[in-house]
Amino acid sequence: MAAPSSAISAKFGCAALPSLSLKGSRIVGRKNLISMGTTRRGLVSQRSPRFRVFCAAKPEMVSKVMGIVKQQLALSDDATLTPESKFADLGADSLDTVEIVMALEEEFKITVEEDNAQNITSIQEAADLIDKLVGEEGKAA
Repeated sequence: MAAPSSAISAKFGCAALPSLSLKGSRIVGRKNLISMGTTRRGLVSQRSPRFRVFCAAKPEMVSKVMGIVKQQLALSDDATLTPESKFADLGADSLDTVEIVMALEEEFKITVEEDNAQNITSIQEAADLIDKLVGEEGKAA
């Protein structure tokens, strides 16, 4: 039987790993990412990583979103916001978040689907979604 690292490397098409610890290891292949951990009984479990897409909106878009968030949450002009700022950390409740999304829809003349709106928790996520929707609107027109 091949060594665990060789068998795993061969299966996922990546170079052989010199040593492999299965406790909290990550095995990265060309297109594969596997996170492995051990269970209480010492068995190996494969947990799929969270799927996230980062499309990094343009800085101008992030800046506009920051301005709208400041306005909707009545934050002072000297309040420091970053793209990673979470609405909840800024004091927004669920109603405030809905109002932010509505203001963004009005400003950019787009429609945000309800499932997408519920997934927006930070300025960067909002800017990325708007950038995507504005791009789609431009292609459709």
